[in-house]
Amino acid sequence: MTDAPLRVAEIGPGPASLYPQATHFSDLAALLHTTPFDAVVLRASLEDNRRMLRELRATPSYRLAPLFCETSDDAVVSALSDGPAPSTSAQLQTHCQTWRERMAVFNNGRPPEGIEAQVLAYLWLRTPGKLNVLRAVDSAQLYSYPLVDCLGGDTVNGQALVRNLVQRNLLDSTALVDRIRLCRRCGSGHLNYVDVCVECTSLDIQRQASLHCFTCGHIGRQTEFLKDGVLVCPNCVTRLRHIGTDYDRPLENYNCNDCQAFFVDADVEARCLDCGERHQPDELQVREMRDYQLSETGLLTARQGLERNTDHYFGGLAMVGANTFKTLLDWQLELIERHQAPSFALLGMRFANLGVTLARLGPQRGHALLDALIERIQVAIRDTDRCTRTSEDQLWVLLMYTDQAGMARVTERLNQIGELFVGQDLQDIRLHTAGCVAPAELLEKESAELLMARLAGELG
Repeated sequence: MTDAPLRVAEIGPGPASLYPQATHFSDLAALLHTTPFDAVVLRASLEDNRRMLRELRATPSYRLAPLFCETSDDAVVSALSDGPAPSTSAQLQTHCQTWRERMAVFNNGRPPEGIEAQVLAYLWLRTPGKLNVLRAVDSAQLYSYPLVDCLGGDTVNGQALVRNLVQRNLLDSTALVDRIRLCRRCGSGHLNYVDVCVECTSLDIQRQASLHCFTCGHIGRQTEFLKDGVLVCPNCVTRLRHIGTDYDRPLENYNCNDCQAFFVDADVEARCLDCGERHQPDELQVREMRDYQLSETGLLTARQGLERNTDHYFGGLAMVGANTFKTLLDWQLELIERHQAPSFALLGMRFANLGVTLARLGPQRGHALLDALIERIQVAIRDTDRCTRTSEDQLWVLLMYTDQAGMARVTERLNQIGELFVGQDLQDIRLHTAGCVAPAELLEKESAELLMARLAGELG
């Protein structure tokens, strides 16, 4: 942690400055030719701010740095900046000091190398951060992640990278932005939906006036029914006198000019405008466009080391994502309901006042405390047990083949963690536990969600 004076750069049309120590630049080129600054404030027009943010995020010296922008209500600016600049020099100093402390803790102090590490580092430095998806009509997939595109350049598939991080439980969705359909051949979202002939799939079809004979049910072109100036069904030769009694007019009828087929409803075909591939609409690849932030797994992985296995990086804790954990628990509950076996125990732990204490200790001392907690928990449980975190201070453990006596032993060992919470800085932390042994203590028709909610109520 350095005590050097904070170096701030401002780029804008005028000399006015929010901060006495700021260095003013009239354009971005002048800034990039000097020693990198600790923070940059952009005060130009919206278009210029967008352009400068993209260039700065693509520049190694400023990829992760605090960049503030006055036009922060714009979607692109919001995706690439840290929002409006702090109103005072003291607030800016605090912001940058926190940034330095979190950077020192990231990945055990090692700098982020590679695009994935840089994305995680960017979000870690702004915990839980934000990774926004925006419309990009010039993109084949119609949406893009501006931050990933800037950090990775043209050689990185931003959407594939984000999906990979999601599959490894490093990111959590914060909002569903859109649902799109893509060509299964080339992955493009540039599709045209057209009505085609049901017989030959020709595009050359047109609506045709038609009649429906009630006597035999025949449907055909109106011209086929005209004979000597009267309407006669060409199929059953019945004379059609009264509409609604003898015949009616179908709402939609089509005629194919290529194969002469006559049909009531046309087929719908999706044609890719990039590769020309034709699909039935239900054959298209469906993809959801979402905004993301760091998950609990992502936060802990960023701190403990990116080289660890991201699915089971706790080793003895065998940590899994919260949704995966609930799926496992639901499966066990279904087995219990059907076979009354195997027995298991669910144990919830809540470290009261942990978040407040960590904030008071600061990133380095706080994460050292978390590491000590993890080591103690590893000793108390087995390799076959599974864990998850549903909040910063709440941990769940699924103890397989564990009865009431076994859970009591585990709880006793976990209660010894209280030995860590001594001293003036840690005395506010309290460990609360609540457990349930299956099948004896289960309620009727209780799902994983309901069981965890019931125990969470006991945890307080």
